[in-house]
Amino acid sequence: MDIKDYRVTGGAKVNLESFSTRADKSIEKDDIRNKLMPQNIEKMAELQEKLYAENQHALLIVLQAMDAAGKDGVIRHVMSGLNPQGTQVVSFKVPSSEENDHDYLWRINKALPRRGEIGIFNRSHYEDVLVTRVHDLVKTSQIPPELVTDSIWDTRYRQIRDFEKYLTENGTKVIKIFLHVSKEEQRQRLLDRINEPDKNWKFSSGDIQERRHWNQYMSAYEQMLENTGTKDAPWFVVPADNKWFARYLVSEIVLEALREIDPRIPELPESEKAKLEECRRILQEDA
Repeated sequence: MDIKDYRVTGGAKVNLESFSTRADKSIEKDDIRNKLMPQNIEKMAELQEKLYAENQHALLIVLQAMDAAGKDGVIRHVMSGLNPQGTQVVSFKVPSSEENDHDYLWRINKALPRRGEIGIFNRSHYEDVLVTRVHDLVKTSQIPPELVTDSIWDTRYRQIRDFEKYLTENGTKVIKIFLHVSKEEQRQRLLDRINEPDKNWKFSSGDIQERRHWNQYMSAYEQMLENTGTKDAPWFVVPADNKWFARYLVSEIVLEALREIDPRIPELPESEKAKLEECRRILQEDA
């Protein structure tokens, strides 16, 4: 699979209607489930071990989507083979009073993965150019009024690009995934949460309220993709109507990112190798 077909690096107009929400018909579901997905999970685990051992780089995976697009399922299935010791998942909800007393990137900085780790953001700093924009929350925020101008969103796009460039230049690779679900598929999934008792816990009436702003969200997502996709921190628009395909494509994207980092198991200096030989001798004599 050529993941470049789904990459957005900015600089061009984005129309989400031109991006499919359905699976690539050239790929068989059984092949993915029985062969390709297990292979990718195994390869990711191998590279994660090297990333952890090398302890120089970090990988940050940002997941953004409309409600019921499958973010939790992607995390659960794609990352199933990773070592929890070197992986952290952070879900960003409505900011707390403490978080509102700081700039919007403050809580993001606190949650960044350490060197050697893979960090997964379930929602992220992009909420501040999506939900905040759709509902015009800046007008009721603690931001100084003189800063709430017509250009505030362009300012935030620039701040986010600078922030992600800073992360990249300090050893954290950033990949951003937008799970692109159709309005009809979302409707079906929300109905499933209502109609199936074992899914009731997933349902929130707030999801219905947000759905009423679908067109505004699509516009906000398009502008987000146009203005924050970069060569070093690209967006990937992942078709999400077919969960099996979305999960496989995300695994391809994560695997490619790990390969680009190219982590290596560190080689011990000669002094440490000599100690290993001494320890080997002691253990063999102790048999």
